[in-house]
This record gives sequence, structure tokens and C-alpha cells, in this order.
Amino acid sequence: MGKDAHVTRREGIPLLSEKAARQSTDVGFLSNGGELGAMTRTLDWSDSPLGPPHQWSQALKTTVGMMLAAQAQIVLFWGPDFVALYNDAYAPGIGANHPRALGRPAIENWGELWDDLEPLLAGVRNTRKTFAAKDRPFYVERHGYGETSYWDVSYSAVSDDDGSVGGVLCLVSETTERVLGETQLRASEARYRELAETLEQRVAERTAERHLLATIVETTDGQIQALNLDYRWLAINASCADAYQRIYGKRPKVGDSLHEFLADRPEHLAAATAIWGRALAGEAFTNIEEFGDPRFDRRVFEMKFETLLAPDGTRIGAFLTGIDVTDRLEEQARLAQAEEALRQAQKMEAMGQLTGGVAHDFNNLLTPIVGLLDLFQRKGIGGEREHRLVAGAAQAADRAKTLVQRLLAFARRQPLQAIPVNIGQLVTDMGELISSTTGPQIQVTVDTPEGLPEAMADPNQIEMAILNLSVNARDAMPDGGSLRISAKARTIERTHGSELTPGTYVCISVADNGIGMNEDTLAHAVEPFFSTKGIGQGTGLGLSMVHGLASQLGGALTIKSAVGSGTTVELWLPVSHAAAGAIDAVTQPKLRPLPAGTALLVDDEPLVRMSTSEMLSELGYRVVEASSAEDALRRVKDGLRPNLLVTDHLMPGMSGTDLGLALRNQYPEIQILVVSGYANNEGITPDLPRLTKPFRSDELAASLAGLAKAGR
Repeated sequence: MGKDAHVTRREGIPLLSEKAARQSTDVGFLSNGGELGAMTRTLDWSDSPLGPPHQWSQALKTTVGMMLAAQAQIVLFWGPDFVALYNDAYAPGIGANHPRALGRPAIENWGELWDDLEPLLAGVRNTRKTFAAKDRPFYVERHGYGETSYWDVSYSAVSDDDGSVGGVLCLVSETTERVLGETQLRASEARYRELAETLEQRVAERTAERHLLATIVETTDGQIQALNLDYRWLAINASCADAYQRIYGKRPKVGDSLHEFLADRPEHLAAATAIWGRALAGEAFTNIEEFGDPRFDRRVFEMKFETLLAPDGTRIGAFLTGIDVTDRLEEQARLAQAEEALRQAQKMEAMGQLTGGVAHDFNNLLTPIVGLLDLFQRKGIGGEREHRLVAGAAQAADRAKTLVQRLLAFARRQPLQAIPVNIGQLVTDMGELISSTTGPQIQVTVDTPEGLPEAMADPNQIEMAILNLSVNARDAMPDGGSLRISAKARTIERTHGSELTPGTYVCISVADNGIGMNEDTLAHAVEPFFSTKGIGQGTGLGLSMVHGLASQLGGALTIKSAVGSGTTVELWLPVSHAAAGAIDAVTQPKLRPLPAGTALLVDDEPLVRMSTSEMLSELGYRVVEASSAEDALRRVKDGLRPNLLVTDHLMPGMSGTDLGLALRNQYPEIQILVVSGYANNEGITPDLPRLTKPFRSDELAASLAGLAKAGR
């Protein structure tokens, strides 16, 4: 093997060399994946049916990214071979099969239960119907021997990019320990019930018989206790006494009074006597309730109360059989939380894809409109009235362009130029602008400490985000108030609610003392087009734009609010490890002729070609139009030798980027400008200059001037 192909092995799994790992691209979705995320990133995928992660479909990447970050046990079986991908929480459940199962068809490592598992997976894949079961038995071989395990399972179909079923997402929770424990407990309870039915008679029976019963009760795993009508213990087994020791730090014994036992804890005594009082009054019932002193422990118990009768039928007390269900309820809550988080993430991803697609189409529609209005303004067509109308239309087009940018920000597809930014200086410099924007009724305070580390961000987008948040705060204080904008360095631990990767961040806080938000409003605050303002007073994209911006920069947005107590919005940005540079103002060049030549213009939208062709002609180019990359290649094959290629990126068939690379290989001297209406860099080679739709003549001229300067 060559040097570059060298691999190492870890626990039997081939890993890429450091050089090869550095060469992998587009695997950011693995960054929050813990140990399995790192293993997936470095695994040699050459012999896996899925191929390397950077070539996976977007649906697979999104699903794997969410799965790896989840706390619940999740395994994903992808493709017709049911190739296994799973997270850290799931790995211990397959024992010695980890890590060799990662990236391999399921039949290779789940062979002993494949006849049972495969029909379930195939059924979900073929019908798209979710399969769910509680305490489902599976025969597994995971520790060197076979055993029957039990699982709560939910198998759901996951769509691929083309809408077909790409795989089966399995949310599981192993319940083997509980099922076996409950089985044993039921057996013990059954034995006890058999004895309890005649407990009233046995109280009056011979001492030897009472001793036999006590021995049986003492050895059961269930919690058993009996109280007389004076709330004194008639019986309590070791398991139940252990539970009291755990939650109160002391153990009751036969003859003790419940009132004396909890005399130092009046609230706990009231709760205990209330529930025992029902049983001592003759009521038989089952109850689930939490007990315990927080200084020791709080546990949830499932308790069945029954009346205790003497041989003559007289009620002499009550007894209960109980089990500690804390762990089971917590596991169920975690599973429900994971399912809700997954549903929310899928919802937001779908909305992002929708808004991103709408923005792309809208940019194509705006391009000829912006170009034509720009032409009218530059040539001064019409009289004063026409000039006003054109200026108004141009202003409306700019507002539409801004709206599209906000949609792209929410969809995390806006073009960002992230550089090291002195956030403290940026926030301080914005103080006067914010004060003038919010008005005299709002007292604005800016607080930024010295020595604040630089953040990796796009300064223009951060300024827009802070201004948006400040305007929202102003609107939340119609009668005036105070607005505090601050920035500080914060270290994130794993327990932070924002689900940020642990590390150091710069946190920009915008806090007001306005009307605040209720829980329902807060839950929908970052959703696009959600607004509590009146019609025509906002697009509902402000917070969603900032949320998308933070996520795209590797940070997060958190909101704390309560009705009447104001709102605090925090924008978390990752700290930069490079020195901050000056933020240079970008000046718009004047429209001027460029060196004449032949420009090959490629776009599948006729109206876009029309407006762009007019701009290029004004700049001195002879323009040849083509409706597709294939059409452009045919013209070159027929003898066309363009000096400049201006091409759309996303087109049916071959993309504009692939066209540019193909022509560059044939004619290295050709200048290439890629035009994109989707406003992201995905699929565009970094060394190809790019211009985002919609654009004006001066913006096109600036891009072409940059090409000419780079070519000299």
C-alpha cells in the first residue's frame, strides 16, 4: 500500500490516517456525536455499502447528526442492506458487537435474531408504518453467550432526499432488568397475596405460623408493610425498611409510630398519614406517589393498599405491597423527550429546506427585476414621475431581497464571511445607533468588559442580528423601559440547555424589562413567520434569522422570558483562535467598461439571461447565451472561444460549477464567475469566484473587476 493509503486499526476497526482524516470533507454533522461521532468520522468506509460520510445524502447526514447528539438509545438501519449506525447511548446494549457493527449490514452482527428482526425492519421500510412495542423479547448473543433480552422499541421509516424510504430509525430502551425484576416481584407478590388473603386469621394463629409468614415476607423483593389503626407498624420487611433508610436516613421497626417517625418532618407526615388514612378507613386502591427528604433522596413508588381484617371481620389495619418505579419513569421520560426533540428537529429541518427552496426560486425571480430597475435608474429613463416610481420599485425590490436573506438565514443557507471579530468593540460601536433606533423612552446600557476574546463571526450579520433583537426589545416596551446589551466570555459544560458543544464562547446578551412572553409564545418564538405583532408590523423572521445565523456559525440562541418580567436573548458565538483583524468597509465600484471580449452566459432561466446579458453588453462584452451547461459545451465544441464564463450554479443536468471546471481544464486562461440563487457554497469549488442573485450592474462589474485583477 502507498503512504497516503496507510491506515491504522483500533479494536479491529480500520481507521483513516491523520492525513486522510484531514482530507475528509462535509462531515460537520458528526461534530456533536461524542465517541461514535469521532469513530464515524475516522472509520475507513471504503468497504461499507454507505461509502464515506461526506458522500451521504443530506437526509442521512441530518438523521445521523440528530441521532449522535441524542441521549436516548438509538440505532439507524440504512439502505436495503440495513447498514447499522448508532450513538453512544446504544453501544453498550450490543456488548462485544461494538464497534465492529458500525457501518456494516445488520445481518453480520445480529445474525442470531435476524429471522426475528429482519421482518420488523422490512415491514417498516415497505409500508412506512411505525412499529412500536413494550418489553419486546429478543434473543441476543452479546457477551459471549445467548440470552433473552427485553426492549421498549419504536421503529420509524426515515425518508431519503428523493422521498423514498432511506432507512429505519429505531428508538429503543432496554427493559431486561426491570422485566426480570417485575417477574420476580410478581411471583413474590403472588406468594404474598396467597398468604395475605388469610393474614387476618394468621395474626391470631400460632406463633410458629406467624414466624413462618414473617420469614417469607422478609425474603421477598417487594416492599411490604402493615399498620394498625393507630398508625403503628404491625409488620415491615427488610426491603421496605431499606427504602425508608434511603429516603429518610433511618429505619422504622415493628411497634414504631408513623407519627413519631416523621414528627420532625410535618409536611412528609401529613402526606403519609393522608394516604394511609384512606387504607385504614377501609379503601383498597393503587397509587403512584413520590416520597422522601431531598437531603437524602426522593423516590417514586407504586403502592397497592388493602384492608387488614381480624378473623371476626373486624378492620384492624391496612397493608401495602410496593415497588420503586423511579428509574422506570425517568427512562420513559427520557425516551419521550428524545422523541419530541427528534420530531422538533425534523420539523425545523423540513421548514428550513422549504424556505431555502423558496428563497432560491425568489432570487431567480428578483434578478431580472433588480437588473431592469437598475438599468432604468442608471439611464434616467422617463421624467420625474417615472423616476419616483422606479425608485419606489427599486426600494421594494431591496426589501424583497432583505426578506429572502432572512429566509436564508433561518434555513442556514445565507452566505457568511466568518472572520475573527472583536465583539466588545462591535457592540460598543453600535450603542449610539441602537439608542437612536429605540428612541428617547428606552434607556440603553452597553456593557462589554476589557480583554473579551474574539469570536468567529460575520460582523455585518452580527450587527444586523443585534439591531433586530434591539428593535424587538423596543417593541416589547411600548411605554418605555431599559435595554441592556452586554457581552462576556462563557464556558459551556455538558449540562447547558442549549446543547452547545462544550467549550468557550462569547455570549451577547440583549435584555429588556418589557412585557415578556408566555410559555406558548416562547415555544414558537424562533419559528419563521411567527409574530405577536399586528398585521403589517413585522415579518416574523427576526428571531428565526438570528437563530439560523447562530446555528450556521456553530453557536446557539437561547431565550429566557416571563410575562411581566421582560426577556433576555443570548447569542452564543464560538471563540476564535486567530487574531482579530480590522473590519474594512466595502466600497461599491462605479460601473465602468472592462476589457472587451466574448462572454458565454449560461442560465436555465430566460429572464435572468436577458437581464444579465444586457449588463454584460454594457460592460463591453459580446454575449453568447446558452440555456444549459450541455448547450454551452456544444457551442465551445463548435468553435466558440469565450474569454469569460458567467454561469448559474444549480441547473438541470450538469451544474455550473462542473461546467466551469470542464472549460478551465480545456482553456486555463478563461475567467469564470459562478452565479448562485441558493446563496450557499455547497457544491461550489472554493477557488471559483461567486456572485449571489439578485445583483445590480455595479455588483457584477465589481466581481468581473476582481476576476481581471486576479488574472493579472
